[in-house]
Amino acid sequence: MHRNDYAQALVYLATPYWQTEAELTRRFFAATPSKDVWTHYLKAAVYKELNPVIGYGPTEGYACGLHMELSKLIDQFEGVDNGLDRRQFHGRLEQMIEEFMHYTVLAEVLEDLLGRPLTQDDPIQLSEDDKLNKMRHRHVNSDSAAVRAVMELTEGGGTATFREGAKLTGGEFETRLAAAFKIIADDEDGHVDHATDDLKDVITTEQDFEAAKAALLEVSMQRLHMRNEMFSHPMSSAALDAYLTERGGAPIAV
Repeated sequence: MHRNDYAQALVYLATPYWQTEAELTRRFFAATPSKDVWTHYLKAAVYKELNPVIGYGPTEGYACGLHMELSKLIDQFEGVDNGLDRRQFHGRLEQMIEEFMHYTVLAEVLEDLLGRPLTQDDPIQLSEDDKLNKMRHRHVNSDSAAVRAVMELTEGGGTATFREGAKLTGGEFETRLAAAFKIIADDEDGHVDHATDDLKDVITTEQDFEAAKAALLEVSMQRLHMRNEMFSHPMSSAALDAYLTERGGAPIAV
C-alpha cells in the first residue's frame, strides 16, 4: 500500500466513529434537554476547552491545561531568533488562542444559562473524558511516530459535534449556542486534511499502519463513550454499538 493510501485508509476507518458522534449529537438535541442537562453538558464542554492539550500529563501548578500551554510558550519565547522555529511557534500560539476563544463562546452561553458569572469550580471533567485523556497520554508518548501522529486525526471527532451543533434551532439560548458551535466548527475546518497530510509523511510501512490503526480505533471508540456521557447518554451502549456497526465501524472494548 502506498503511503497516501495508508493515510486515506485511516480516515476511512475513523469516518464511522465521526458519523456515530454526529448521531449522538442529533439525538441529544432531539431529546429537548432540560436546563439541568444543558448545564451538565456545558460544564463538561468548557472543561474540555480549558484543557485542550492531549497526552502531556498532569497540570498541577496551573489553573488548567491551557494555562500550562501558554506558560510554556512564554518560556520558549526567548528562543526566537535563537533556534526556535518561528512558524511552528506561531502556529502553536494561534492554536491556543483558538482554544481560548472556544472556551469563551461556550462559557458565555453557560453564564446566560446559570444567570451568573462562572467560577473556576464550574468546569467539570467527567469520568469518560478522564479515561480518554489518560488513553491519549499513553499514545502521545508512544515510541511509535505513527501512533503519535494519528492522535491528531482523533482530535475533535471530525468536528462532528460542532457541525451538528451549528444547525441547532429554537429560542434565544439555542440560537446563541448554535452560533458558538459554528465558531468552533469553522476554526476546526481543515484539521482532518492537515492531519492526513502529516500522516503521509510518517506512515510508510504496514507495521506503521497497523500500530496507528490500533491506536485510532481505541481512541475513537472511547471518544464515543466520552461524548455519550457528556450528552447524558442519549444512546445505550447497545444502540451505540449497533449504529456504529451499521456504518461500517467496529465496536471494541476500551
